[in-house]
Amino acid sequence: MITNQNILIEKNTMIQTDVARKLLEIKAIKLNPTSPFTWASGIQSPIYCDNRVSLSYPAIRTFIKECLAEQSTTFGDFDVVAGVATAGIPHGVLLADVLNKPFVYVRSNAKDHGRRNMIEGEWHVGQRVLVVEDLISTGGSCIVAAEALREAGTTVVGVLAIFQYGFPKASAAFADKNIPFQTLTNYDVLIQEAINMGYVTENDLNTLTKWRENPEGWGALYV
Repeated sequence: MITNQNILIEKNTMIQTDVARKLLEIKAIKLNPTSPFTWASGIQSPIYCDNRVSLSYPAIRTFIKECLAEQSTTFGDFDVVAGVATAGIPHGVLLADVLNKPFVYVRSNAKDHGRRNMIEGEWHVGQRVLVVEDLISTGGSCIVAAEALREAGTTVVGVLAIFQYGFPKASAAFADKNIPFQTLTNYDVLIQEAINMGYVTENDLNTLTKWRENPEGWGALYV
């Protein structure tokens, strides 16, 4: 028997796969096992997801914007969209525009001049805010933004991003702060689609698997 829940699960799986495939098609996903990327958190990684590349492709930009708009409905009613500086700003603006909602953005730190704002834009105490980020790795930047919004007197309904690596550390951090989060696609779906498209070799897959098992120690052990 097909239920509404089954239909929603199937639709969500299709979105996850479509988003992953489109990111691979425009080479927003970079693989470089022999010369790994270093994240802001210090983690060395053979894979780098740069969702900003999607902004240069109107059709894919629109597709992602529409997916974000649809996924945002799962957070219930909210008044404002807040982008996490800097990569979350353009996607947040696109979402706010299609939903016809106000937009603000949150800096990683308050400015040291002028009004010394950490949150830029117009908001009011008591408003419900959806935080938008391009991707979630450890979750640190999203949580800093959400906490700043809470301290400013708003209610954070959750965090919505395009991609996540699926680290247990991130899930635990969000749970600890009681912040719901969702993404359009994730590491497991992306790697499977990369295999289907012939984007990764068997050796690449082995490297990506080892990294996923120990992302914080992989740089010293496998490079």
